[in-house]
Amino acid sequence: MSAALSVPRLDRDERSAAPDGRRPRVLILSASVGMGHLRAAEAVELAFREVLPHAEVRNADVLKLSIAPFRRCYGGMYLDFVNRAPLVLAFFYNLMDQPRDCRTPSRWDRLRVWLEKIGLGRFLALLHGGPWDLIVNTHFLPGEIVADLRRKGQLSTPQVMVTTDFETNHMWITEPCEHYFTATEEGALYLQKQGVSPDRTSVTGIPIHPVFAADKDRRECLRRQGLVGDRPVILQLAGGNGVGRVEELYRALLSTETPLELVAVTGRNARARRRLEAIAPPPRHRAHVLGFTTEVDELMTAADLVVSKPGGLTTSEALACGTPLLIVDPVPGQEERNSDLLLEHGAAIKANHLLTLGEKLTALLRDPAHLRAMRAAARRLARPRAAFDVVERCLSLLPASVASRERQRPEGDASGR
Repeated sequence: MSAALSVPRLDRDERSAAPDGRRPRVLILSASVGMGHLRAAEAVELAFREVLPHAEVRNADVLKLSIAPFRRCYGGMYLDFVNRAPLVLAFFYNLMDQPRDCRTPSRWDRLRVWLEKIGLGRFLALLHGGPWDLIVNTHFLPGEIVADLRRKGQLSTPQVMVTTDFETNHMWITEPCEHYFTATEEGALYLQKQGVSPDRTSVTGIPIHPVFAADKDRRECLRRQGLVGDRPVILQLAGGNGVGRVEELYRALLSTETPLELVAVTGRNARARRRLEAIAPPPRHRAHVLGFTTEVDELMTAADLVVSKPGGLTTSEALACGTPLLIVDPVPGQEERNSDLLLEHGAAIKANHLLTLGEKLTALLRDPAHLRAMRAAARRLARPRAAFDVVERCLSLLPASVASRERQRPEGDASGR
């Protein structure tokens, strides 16, 4: 269903040199609409720097290159809707996912992109300030602007799209585009049904930080994180921004009858951290409350279960650690679809009501065979090297993109030298 990855094997010097001898320049673009797109961009950047160490790689959040009102409307209001009106997000998610000709933008698409370009003048300057040899998008906002400029003959840089959920929304189709990287076979098939040729899709998984690709010893992770591990370790996550019903979920977990070692991570939400720290856990439990941390990989490795909304990045990280999930409060739209995939493959259970979450968790913990099966399912779904797979496929685009603009590469010279 997806195209085979046929990338020329080059040594480090060959990979780092453009046909004219200069360093290739890669622009990675994301948007701070939640944290997942930024984390995926960071993962791709780190993989590029490891695989192509002498390339010039720039990672930019396009919302930081926008005017303040646009940034507030596009990024800030997303978090407002997540917390206060998630059904509104679902309405627009489904509205934008209607099948249509991906090669011809609708009148609404053209109007939307025109308005976006008004608020993104500094981003347009970055695009035109190249030359860039390849653009890698982990959000559709920059991708659709690049596509618009290319259709109008105002930009010629090739681009790829890296989706960050398990299903693919039509918004990610930004033609012209050289390649699409999806999380699942179904996501790639969806693109193909919308008119994207199969040779321009690759199933790589969602890019996550390279640290998740490294094997870790669970006992060492327990020790490093100050955990005892003498009872089930439950990791409660609220994303980098600490969104959702953090306190209500924490109290629901503490109602679990089985003794737990509970770790709650509140991200950058300092208020939520203070409120959780003020709650005295029942004597049968041991509780730890953390703020923002860069050691989620160790916490996930130490955990028996992750309790979280099923964001694409968080879910992919947990799967890479072989840790199943207890899903709560999925955002209608993309997270509900992520939830469906995890449940379908047996890597998660879902609590629809916090009132009954404690009993549901107790039942799971009393069924170790079920928990082992969930852990095995998580490992089967895991793609810890997704970022590297994306970069390896992108390498085949770099020589051609540089050659087309700088000078024609000699025939038969696979290295581009």
